[in-house]
Amino acid sequence: MLTPGHLLQDDEPRFGRFSDSLRHADGRADAGRDAFGRARGALARELGYKQFQYFGGMSDTLIFGCALVDLGHSNSVFVYVVDTATGEIFKRSLKRPGHWGMTLADNPVAGRSHFRGGDVEASQHYRESPRGKSLSVRVGDELEIEADMAETAFEPMSLCTRAGYQGWVYANKTAGLPLTGHLTWRGIRHDLRTLGAMGHHDFSCGYMRRETFWNWACLSGLSSGSDGRPVALGLNISCGVNETTHSENCLWLDGALVPVAGASFDFHREDVLAPWHVTTLDDAVDLRFTPLGLYQERLNLGLIASNFRQVFGRFDGQLRVGGREYPVHGLSGFVEDQFVRW
Repeated sequence: MLTPGHLLQDDEPRFGRFSDSLRHADGRADAGRDAFGRARGALARELGYKQFQYFGGMSDTLIFGCALVDLGHSNSVFVYVVDTATGEIFKRSLKRPGHWGMTLADNPVAGRSHFRGGDVEASQHYRESPRGKSLSVRVGDELEIEADMAETAFEPMSLCTRAGYQGWVYANKTAGLPLTGHLTWRGIRHDLRTLGAMGHHDFSCGYMRRETFWNWACLSGLSSGSDGRPVALGLNISCGVNETTHSENCLWLDGALVPVAGASFDFHREDVLAPWHVTTLDDAVDLRFTPLGLYQERLNLGLIASNFRQVFGRFDGQLRVGGREYPVHGLSGFVEDQFVRW
């Protein structure tokens, strides 16, 4: 376990799992040498450094998500809300060239990330004391979200792994934390605490593989332990990224992080709205996922391409930790199937 501090040491990233979130996570200064000893140039640093920050909320009745993405050559934002009872979906996305309209915090502990364009304004705030994250979204007069996620007595997943010969990814993730605030949609104001909404956050940055894919699953909700006491559950597992030597796969029990083994995603690539089966090699995770809907973006410009499919729905099954089982019954969450060339 690495001590927190600066991501770069002597202009090179530190690989492994950190005991806490990094206050200094900007990695642009890494010149990274390729297999033939050539350093990454200024243009390659500008266009190769990728960042995305995602804030998601889950409850029995409403699911929402907002992402801020900066790919160097372009940036984008997307936001959506789903009514799980009716299947109605609100979604909006915008793309801009370069960094136009977007500024992103360079760490998940302190700072502000912000996008403004058209009728969309979205911000993610990171505070150090007391530790927490918040989301603010406005889309004209159609949608307003003000969500706050406190991180007291919580162990984040904080990890840096290699990505190809010259690249790397720093990922910082949280899940299984209650949300406060409100969401106003279709003229109705919903109190997030009353809904029992719980949140997830993903802060990722680095020099990622030129072409890659990933599958990912996340949930947040309540279960019961062997003594019948409610337990706050969080889950974050993936395959395809962040698994070179070290792995981001983990779950949380009342804020305590529990690493788990490699993940397997059994699903129909041609029909991602069919049921999924998500497991880990150590049997800690055995979940069935029933999709309720889909957020999708597709782009194929040859040198740049993406097929992004984030599916929201409900998980059933069980999590196993230390010989104890934690049942999962209809908990809201997400899975993803993503291909990207950037």
